[in-house]
Amino acid sequence: MPHAPAESSSKRDGIDADHSAFYRSVLKTLNASEVPFLVGGGFALACYTGIRREARDLDLFIRQADYERAERALRRAGHVVELSFPHWLAKVHSGGTYVDLIFNSGNGLLPVDEGWFEHADEADILGTTVKVTPAEESLVSKAFIMERERYDGADVAHLLRVHGPRMDWQRLLERFGPHWRILLSHLVLFGFVYPGERALVPPWLMALLLERLRHEAEEAPPSARVCAGTLLSREQYLPDIEQQGYADARVTPLGTMTRKDVADWTAAIPSRAGK
Repeated sequence: MPHAPAESSSKRDGIDADHSAFYRSVLKTLNASEVPFLVGGGFALACYTGIRREARDLDLFIRQADYERAERALRRAGHVVELSFPHWLAKVHSGGTYVDLIFNSGNGLLPVDEGWFEHADEADILGTTVKVTPAEESLVSKAFIMERERYDGADVAHLLRVHGPRMDWQRLLERFGPHWRILLSHLVLFGFVYPGERALVPPWLMALLLERLRHEAEEAPPSARVCAGTLLSREQYLPDIEQQGYADARVTPLGTMTRKDVADWTAAIPSRAGK
């Protein structure tokens, strides 16, 4: 079970009174409308690891099928809601702060499904009883974030260190699916960061992943020119797609995103905004 935040969570997390009131309003509105949601991001990380950072926003995870119902409830409560990126994210605005409504990952690989809710834990956040994203889904969603300006590998390592004894390793492996190399890379780094905690990772899992790696090394490599780096960073591998002729692993049929999804998500990169 996650660590329950203290009653003074607003002050502790550096949230001013106005932002705290806005977050609580969104949480209570969704609770009252009976739209299922999970609290993720920094608040969930604090619940699982005890590591607290200044809260810049509030991440809520919902099923995409529930988005319209959530939007109606929030608008009735007087909130401004914008479907920023239809393939994964909407925002609830209040001045300069916002709440993210997330129903997929930015790379389109991790849609919120019933399994998130079946394995969710409960916690008190900002004085409201809510469910938080499972540790396994929290880890997977962070494992693919390897941008130049943001890398969530430390969060992954902290989740493994604290939650390792209770981790559902089989379910975690299934969440990564064909992208098991990403899981292996984080497990290898975990053993480097915490050499004395390597036993937290089950030997059977490391043996399985290393055997998969050995089999792949013995097979002929795929002939298609595909760059899967865009699943890790929406910016850093664009030269491969735009200049080197590699296929973008995010785009159907390789991935789940349309070319318009990719174009919109690319246009929102700060360094490209306004170009």
